[in-house]
Amino acid sequence: MKLRGLSSISLLWKILLSTSIAITVLFVATGWIVQDHVVRIASQSLEQEVRGSFRAYDSLWRSRAEQLASVSLVLSRMPDVRAAFSTGDQATIRDTAGEVWDKISRAGAIFIVTDPRGVVIAPLGGAANAGIRDLPVVQVAAARFPQQAAGFLPQNGRLYQVVVTPVYVAAAHESALLNVLIAGYAVDEQLAGELKNSTGSDFVFVAEGKVIASTLAAAAARQLPAVKLDRDRLEQVRLGDSEYSELASPLADLQGNAVGEIRILRSFDAARKSIVTLRTNIVLIWVAGILIGLALTYALARRILKPVQALDRAAGEIGKRNYNTYVPIQSKDELGRLAQTFNEMCASIRSAREELIRQERIGTIGRLSTSIVHDLRNPLAAIYGGAEMLVDDELSREQVRRLANNIYRSSRRVQQLLQELSDVTRGRRQSAEPCWLHEVIGAAYNSLASTAQSNNVSVRIDVAENISISLERSPMERVFENLIGNAIEAMPDGGSIQISAERDDSVVVVTVEDTGPGIPAVIAPQLFHPFVTAGKKAGLGLGLAFSRQTVVDHGGDLWVDSRQNQGARFVLRLPL
Repeated sequence: MKLRGLSSISLLWKILLSTSIAITVLFVATGWIVQDHVVRIASQSLEQEVRGSFRAYDSLWRSRAEQLASVSLVLSRMPDVRAAFSTGDQATIRDTAGEVWDKISRAGAIFIVTDPRGVVIAPLGGAANAGIRDLPVVQVAAARFPQQAAGFLPQNGRLYQVVVTPVYVAAAHESALLNVLIAGYAVDEQLAGELKNSTGSDFVFVAEGKVIASTLAAAAARQLPAVKLDRDRLEQVRLGDSEYSELASPLADLQGNAVGEIRILRSFDAARKSIVTLRTNIVLIWVAGILIGLALTYALARRILKPVQALDRAAGEIGKRNYNTYVPIQSKDELGRLAQTFNEMCASIRSAREELIRQERIGTIGRLSTSIVHDLRNPLAAIYGGAEMLVDDELSREQVRRLANNIYRSSRRVQQLLQELSDVTRGRRQSAEPCWLHEVIGAAYNSLASTAQSNNVSVRIDVAENISISLERSPMERVFENLIGNAIEAMPDGGSIQISAERDDSVVVVTVEDTGPGIPAVIAPQLFHPFVTAGKKAGLGLGLAFSRQTVVDHGGDLWVDSRQNQGARFVLRLPL
């Protein structure tokens, strides 16, 4: 069904459809390649931006850690600060160290003085250190004394970046640990915002299984899965309707153990908008390409199909037997050569047709001559035989009358044949007239009665006298003459012929059967073809062919009953 539907589409629409499909496939493939390339570039760009943000963060934290370490080291070596630490008095320490710390530290920094066990003696600097009482981290960092220790410190639900600096005092035999300075910065929303402003990425700090500070919305930050990291990890995550490229890195304490992680995220929203814009541009370019491609294809196809349509019209004229058709040659390409070949074919057909008409005329003349010879043979033979008998034999008056009667009928038959030939030559036909069937068959037999008697052949006509048929009388008489004459000639040693007729609704069926040897199996399939004959001393094999054509012209048919076991049996069907 689909193939039949496609085959009915015009060639122009097939070309346009193929062009649109080709352009669509080309743009789909190109769009997919471009989009895939853009997505990969966007992903790589986001990854590089995230890594760049991480390097900026790492540089910032290292810078702050170095600054805290430097400030703490300066304080720990100042004589008046060391003297204040040796008193152990919180107010004295505040008055002495606090003033110095406020001058050299950054806003928001914390500064805490503890004893060697980590018990807070004096918290200084900012409000971020409120609520800090004991710092076990001092004991953890003691293993690295007298060197400074740096790391992240979760405390009371908050996260700090701290530097632990030991303060020693000279004793009798060796230096003794006097106090411990803890300086640092609190990790908060302000700090995360500063990082985002400087890098353009979102920052999330996680410690103790919860978000400490984040530039993301609270709901989005809570969707981040809690994992423990031992190394940096770069992956893509989806938070709500947005997709991010995420770099997660562990935050280490003073011993190097992970106590949280920092997650740096870069949104794909901008890249997605670029991809959507790219898709829209591709669709617009595709629409423009389709329209331009179809317009160009239509113009080119019309130009190409114009000579094809001319060939199609010319072929239609050839189908109507107008062989004088000529196709104009408008180019020298394949279509031009095809038009030239078509014109040569038309010329060849015209030449062959003229030759065929000439040969057909010659053949028609030959067939007409043969028909005349065949139809004149029997009456001329009767005239010749009767005249010979009148000349050579002494006949009685009755015999002479009978021979004269036969000669008269044969002469009249010759005259009728010549008149029919003249009518055919002038394009006229005899008009049909109502005839009694038994009279037509009887007239055909009378012309052959003497021949039947001489061959000892008896003829029985069993046809009702009330069967009337509209016929061209003379041609139908010759049909029965042919059938009876063939039967007589097939029985040289005598026999019988039976002619009968029966009504059957609107037709009459006439049978002519004899007791002769029958029809040879060799010629039975071609019996009604011209020039087919067997077992006859004279004749051209045209009688049955002409007889059947005459019956067919009357709207009936003539055939041989192949079921006959002995003799020949011909059947005619004629409309009443």
